[in-house]
Amino acid sequence: MATDRPRYTVSVDPELFQRIEDFRFEHRFQTRSEATVELIRLGLEALEKSEAGEKPAKK
Repeated sequence: MATDRPRYTVSVDPELFQRIEDFRFEHRFQTRSEATVELIRLGLEALEKSEAGEKPAKK
């Protein structure tokens, strides 16, 4: 299936691979790529929320 989306390869250790697979099956994603994209999206959203909640350091 052709796509205009950028692609790249990521290597992970077996434990992280299994966690991604578990997430994929628990959330019924058809492909590992879909599950990985969702995990990245969720992680970035959590990071943005935590950074937004941080108070600036006092001088």
